[in-house]
Amino acid sequence: MINLENYSTNLIEREGIYFSKKESKISYPEDGNDSYFKIEDNSFWFQHRNNFIVEGVLKYSPESLFFDIGGGNGFVSKAIENKGVPTVLVEPGIQGCLNAKKRGLENIVCSTLENGSFKKNTIPSIGLFDVVEHIEDDKDFLKSIYDFLTPDGYVYITVPAFNALWSNEDKDVGHYRRYSLKEITIKLTNVGFTIEYSTYFFSILPIAVFLFRSIPSRLGLNKNSDEINKLKKEHGSEKGLMAKLLKLIWNFEIKKIKDGKKIMIGGSCFVIARKNTDFI
Repeated sequence: MINLENYSTNLIEREGIYFSKKESKISYPEDGNDSYFKIEDNSFWFQHRNNFIVEGVLKYSPESLFFDIGGGNGFVSKAIENKGVPTVLVEPGIQGCLNAKKRGLENIVCSTLENGSFKKNTIPSIGLFDVVEHIEDDKDFLKSIYDFLTPDGYVYITVPAFNALWSNEDKDVGHYRRYSLKEITIKLTNVGFTIEYSTYFFSILPIAVFLFRSIPSRLGLNKNSDEINKLKKEHGSEKGLMAKLLKLIWNFEIKKIKDGKKIMIGGSCFVIARKNTDFI
């Protein structure tokens, strides 16, 4: 296990999970982690996002301790750890922490980053995977990430793309906004980061999201009380010809990140940035 006292002096350990002394409030539904825990292992979306993230981490900081901030049920943390990268999951939702423990993660902190009283300039790598859009003051949050990182430390970020794709689903899960790649990279550079790599991914999803989420939301047509079945349907693995087509597309996207090349459009943004200590 990681000695978390090297990174924070304000944590209390109970039954294998570390807790901060302050209560954490977040813009995320209380049952969100449990809902996703039921679908993550069989979801094409979560699986491809994991593969994409892992390739980035292995390329830029494969030996650095990795803090997965707001990491939910530990699905990403576990994938990164399985590649030999030591991880710490920082998740304010207790149910997410318990689910992560079931997955076999050992270094779990039940807290937000700010309430965990982490020491500045101590964390080598930080992941924010579909987290920043839940933060009302994203600029101040990204500045705090900069402060916590070691000199030349890395931050890895995924966020939902394009405000034109906004739907009721964004509102329901506590999003404040979606981003273009230009918008998120400008916010990062403005607080002191140097962009090492940026791209869209999930290249085939914008049309589907616009047709089946955004337009129905604007027309008031997409209300669905059975959220779990809805999630299973949207995230379920395809079969037959469609599965082969998706596999080709996902493999194409993975090759792009391996080669350091960009994908010009997609349903999500992925940015890897380095702390620039010369920033004034």
